[in-house]
Amino acid sequence: MKQFLVSLCLMGTFLHALAQCSAPDSDFRLEGDYLLGGLFDIHHDDDPVYHDRPEAAECSSKPFNLPSYQRFQLMRFSVEEINNSTNLLPNVSLGYEIFDHCSDLHNFPGILQLLSVNGLIKPWGEQHKNPSKVKAVVGPFSSTNTLTVAPLFMRNLIPLVSYGAASSALSKKVKFPSFLRTVHSNKEVINLIVNILKHFNWRWVAFLNSDDAYGIDGLELFNQRIKDTEICMAYTKGLNDDTNGIQIFQQIEAQKIHTIIVFAPKSTSEALIESAIRLNVTKKVWIAGDTWSLSKKLHKMKGIKNIGTVIGVSQPVVTIPGFSDFIYFSRNQTDCENAEKKEFCNQACTCSSLSAEQILSVDPSFNFPVYSAVHAIAHALHNALQCGSGRCNSNITVHPYIVLAELKKSNFIFLNQSIQFDENGDPRFGSYSIVFWNHSGEAEVIGQYRFHPSIEFYIYDSRIQWYTDGKVPTSVCSQECQVGFSKKQEGMHKCCFNCLICRSGTYVNITEDAYSCINCKVTEWSAAGSTSCNLRVVEYIPFTDTRAILIMVGAWALVGFTLAVSVLFAINYNTPVVRSAGGPMCFLILGCLSLCSINLPKNYNEAKAITFCLLLLILTWITFATAYVLYHGKNTHEFFQGLIQNYTKTISQ
Repeated sequence: MKQFLVSLCLMGTFLHALAQCSAPDSDFRLEGDYLLGGLFDIHHDDDPVYHDRPEAAECSSKPFNLPSYQRFQLMRFSVEEINNSTNLLPNVSLGYEIFDHCSDLHNFPGILQLLSVNGLIKPWGEQHKNPSKVKAVVGPFSSTNTLTVAPLFMRNLIPLVSYGAASSALSKKVKFPSFLRTVHSNKEVINLIVNILKHFNWRWVAFLNSDDAYGIDGLELFNQRIKDTEICMAYTKGLNDDTNGIQIFQQIEAQKIHTIIVFAPKSTSEALIESAIRLNVTKKVWIAGDTWSLSKKLHKMKGIKNIGTVIGVSQPVVTIPGFSDFIYFSRNQTDCENAEKKEFCNQACTCSSLSAEQILSVDPSFNFPVYSAVHAIAHALHNALQCGSGRCNSNITVHPYIVLAELKKSNFIFLNQSIQFDENGDPRFGSYSIVFWNHSGEAEVIGQYRFHPSIEFYIYDSRIQWYTDGKVPTSVCSQECQVGFSKKQEGMHKCCFNCLICRSGTYVNITEDAYSCINCKVTEWSAAGSTSCNLRVVEYIPFTDTRAILIMVGAWALVGFTLAVSVLFAINYNTPVVRSAGGPMCFLILGCLSLCSINLPKNYNEAKAITFCLLLLILTWITFATAYVLYHGKNTHEFFQGLIQNYTKTISQ
């Protein structure tokens, strides 16, 4: 910490020397009772070089970024609109100090100027004695730039309200206590992208992300989000200035991936799509992040229709009332290349040749986040100064931490939206549009994803003109298994599998586990290829069944035969043969035999059948018990011989 503070002191001395080159107001500066800071990447240092000594980047010599210049003008317009308002901050004027933040490594003079008090930075000074002249800062745009400069503002709790930094790391209030933003974090964008994949059943995808804080954060969130889904990330690659497009698309083609997610800043994404057009990459579905989904440069590019179908996530386009008039008016004034005005470091702009039409024609993404960020700070100042009845309390000393406290409590209606922040400084307002690049070269809105008061997601599929001529393209590693088949994973991805039919006595439940066949319970059964088990049921043969008729004919024939034998035994009851056969017991045995041959009626249920069988069992046991008692202890041969002798005596008499 000491080394950090010492570095600040040294840079503060450097700043004091640089501050001598400051000059009259320009597009970058406006005096006021309270100052707002602004960080906009009007130029972009896309090719940083190594320096053997500390050196600030000269942003005006870097490539010009027109969409960011439009957002820069929007902040100026917002402050002017507030100053002209009689309701918001009456009798108070807002000023601004804006810097061209073109680099995250060599762009610190502007940051130090915002942190300074009278040209000096005193890290050990008591803040309440030397309050910062800047009450809040709007920006920066990118996650990388924000993560770099944010710690410098956190110590003094200067509110840093970003209009574009979406890294989820910035939601950690322990590290970034005074950071807020008017765009949703990457987490929400990734959730929407996954919902789109699920909606169209795309499971085999490539994820191409920029090799920076924004892209790496998106990749990590995407991996977490698809962990418990059927989606597989078949290929991923970090994009930078040295990326080999040929190798990327060869590997995507080799793995038969038809859906490509590009999660990268606008310039990186545009370079990738240009490479795809040049390499004749066709028949793909491209899912664009909110940074490049409304890129007008790509919409009009020759050959863009050949790459396939582009579906994107975008910030909703909100018309800012009065902004167009402001641009036309400012273009008629002295341009920003006034030779008589010397600016502070990185407060210069080579934009005199730009027309109002050129400024207004660029991608309007992130315009509303800038507009709402400035107005949120103004409302916080309004509340901190206890404004009301056309006046504000000028006796109140406003510190940045007071503005921060009021920002966190923001709750006002602005362009039909309720501006609020959650406990992480993320917005509780806004939505995302789902766009499709139609054949006319326009980004047509085909759906929406709302956050508050509840999540709402819908897509109008019929509006999409697929490269497959009406049929939704597929993007899977293996085709879905038929009903009753389980999946057997092949390789490292669960999306690649073979299909195996579940044998009899097992079933597959795809909602619980599509990769295994589950055994049925003992009381259940299933046929091969089943998705559930059935209870075992006792079925009774109806009288009309052929088998039943044969059984009944045989049974009644046996009953008739036993009855005939019974009659014959009754007629010859006193003969030795009948008596030797058991006498009275013969009739009992024949009766039991007849009962065994009787069929149950078809309306007998299982309980009655069991009862009837038990009754027959009891009767059978009675028969055998009786026979045992009668014949127990006797010689059967002698018994029959005695019966014959008695019969012979009876005949001879």
